[in-house]
Amino acid sequence: MLKLYGYWRSSAAYRVRIALNLKGLDADLLSVHLVKDGGEQHKADYAKLNPQELVPTLVDIDDSGNELVLSQSMAILEYLEDSYPQSALLPTDAKSKALVRALALSIACEIHPLNNLKVLQYLTGEIGIADEAKSAWYHHWIHEGFGALEQQLEQHAGRFCFGDSVTLVDLCLIPQVYNAHRFKVDLTRYANILRVSENCNQLDAFIQAMPENQFDAV
Repeated sequence: MLKLYGYWRSSAAYRVRIALNLKGLDADLLSVHLVKDGGEQHKADYAKLNPQELVPTLVDIDDSGNELVLSQSMAILEYLEDSYPQSALLPTDAKSKALVRALALSIACEIHPLNNLKVLQYLTGEIGIADEAKSAWYHHWIHEGFGALEQQLEQHAGRFCFGDSVTLVDLCLIPQVYNAHRFKVDLTRYANILRVSENCNQLDAFIQAMPENQFDAV
């Protein structure tokens, strides 16, 4: 049995929802509201489950009742890929697999962490920057990351980020594009990113995973 603790607007949880959908896996989706009451991720019960106080957290309970509790979305995606190999999200050959991981991590490690909720809250809270400066920060790091990714997609993209099959790169890209639109980043210069995004968002697995389609969306 799978349980996924997440939040409708969490980019990292969004990635995992797409993977579950693509692989046809049923999971109990449990909401951890990242804003309400100071953030439910900081409550004792959840902090015990995930000491980083982040989402997502995946719990996999086997037939004997043994639990695997796993944090960090990229580790979760790799675990799902190894444990549930249907609808593979990685190529089979070593070189292509490494390229896909590199592209995915360029989004998950270089773009997303600089623009996630706890960083933005720190900027406006402890540091006290104005909303206009926060927006400039957000736009800067999107353009920094997307500029490089757009060049890489020139070489590797087909219908999707890496050829004509959905891979881990697409699962990382789509939440980041969603957030860029939310923060009104002008993406017109990124033709490959926009084309891939449009292709992904026509698939049911991506549509069902969209933030506004989650039970806890407000």
